Amino acid sequence: MVHLGRVMTDKELAPSMEKLNIEAPTGDDFHTSVYGSRFAAEDLPKHEMPEKEMPREVAYRMIKDDLTLDGTPTLNLASFVTTYMEEEAEKLMVEAFSKNFIDYEEYPVSADIQNRCVSMIARLFHVPTDDENTNAMGTSTIGSSEAIMLATLAMKKRWQNARKAAGKPFDKPNIVMNSAVQVCWEKAARYFDVEEKYVYCTKDRYVIDPEEAVNLVDENTIGICSILGTTYTGEYEDTKAINDLLVKKNIDCPIHVDAASGGFVAPFVNPELVWDFRLEKVVSINVSGHKYGLVYPGVGWVVWRDPEFLPKELIFNINYLGADQASFTLNFSRGASQIIGQYYQMIRLGKHGYRAIMHNLTLIADYLAANLKALGAIIMSKSGGEGLPLVAFRLNPEKNHQFDEFDVAHQLRERGWVVPAYTMAPHSEKLKLMRVVVREDFSRSRADALIADFKLALSTLEAMHPQRIKEHTQHMKKHATRTGRHKNINTHYNDEEHSLQGKHDKTHAVC
Repeated sequence: MVHLGRVMTDKELAPSMEKLNIEAPTGDDFHTSVYGSRFAAEDLPKHEMPEKEMPREVAYRMIKDDLTLDGTPTLNLASFVTTYMEEEAEKLMVEAFSKNFIDYEEYPVSADIQNRCVSMIARLFHVPTDDENTNAMGTSTIGSSEAIMLATLAMKKRWQNARKAAGKPFDKPNIVMNSAVQVCWEKAARYFDVEEKYVYCTKDRYVIDPEEAVNLVDENTIGICSILGTTYTGEYEDTKAINDLLVKKNIDCPIHVDAASGGFVAPFVNPELVWDFRLEKVVSINVSGHKYGLVYPGVGWVVWRDPEFLPKELIFNINYLGADQASFTLNFSRGASQIIGQYYQMIRLGKHGYRAIMHNLTLIADYLAANLKALGAIIMSKSGGEGLPLVAFRLNPEKNHQFDEFDVAHQLRERGWVVPAYTMAPHSEKLKLMRVVVREDFSRSRADALIADFKLALSTLEAMHPQRIKEHTQHMKKHATRTGRHKNINTHYNDEEHSLQGKHDKTHAVC
């Protein structure tokens, strides 16, 4: 998630280094090494563009050194985002850096590669291609957030058109979804003036209740969101049950499936699960290519069953740089690299390759869950391919620990691991949990290393005095960032009360 940056005032900017009474290098040349230049003794520009240039070798090294304070991507188990691709894929993506994907006339093959990916993904999601009247369509996006925005717009506009045609009011649209949705759903509803109608989680249920969801539908409902792999526990919501209830009750309400995380997992690990275009009420699906699609960020995809569900007035036919094209995106100019990376993965691995990778990730997730359970954790995620390859767990309250999941997360962070702790969605009694995402580069040996460090974290906390734990927790909260540069993060909006987090202290899980 991108933070709002804060622009510091001149008064807040302090001198970076005191003058030393020694002879300093003169001029811009450097002859010893990067660290013998005057730039190594100066702070990197942070607030205003410098007047003069610096040598490219120095700029590269200074920024590279600064970035070493970031976490290690392979140890970041909070994120679903891909951290490994083959060298050949990286070379193709680098070679496409300068291509502006929107320029279809200049880069027609890149544009066609997008269409190939859309077709492959739509067929993976069982668009009824056996019907000669099928006219499914889709587009690439920056990620699932943009895809969800587009799908929400399409559902809202279609609903408004139907209301206008019937001579009914069209100013109060709403959408039904689980309170455990990713924050992009809250954004889509808020940005496009759609009321959020939530099916709240409980202390025992973390997915949408189909009966409750359908009961919330009224004449102003533009659609229901069903999640294929929730961000907290990785569970697949029962899209088929929602679909069957809508059919049974003869309710004309579309379903959009948020398959951001599960769209490239379920078809290969649990192919018998019916959640996609095989269900008549499912009209659109999004998926993140940069999650289990195995591509570096950011790329997403959204597919519609038929033009009926993507109103024409949202499409702009434009002539840009000599080529006619139909456009439905929130962004215009964008690089072609991630789309080419997605195509590489799909033809390089094929269905067999994806199946092999997702099978291994499922086995490793189950192995990790079994070991954490043996250490006393309560496992909240599904095993055996019934959910995403992740492990959601919490401490056993019966053991009366003097520490909580956030304390364990802090201990693991000191060992380099980023294993986040969260406060669950509202109405779940502020349940706390931790989550480990098993990605392609998370091997069995790395799982063993995490298990050993988790065991060490527990023993360290158990040996600490409760007051010491409290002081340690307060210290970690105060110094939340590794670099101490949190002053640059804008705090003007910290007291917002319109989101689920602002209202209920829900922690939005990292995607």
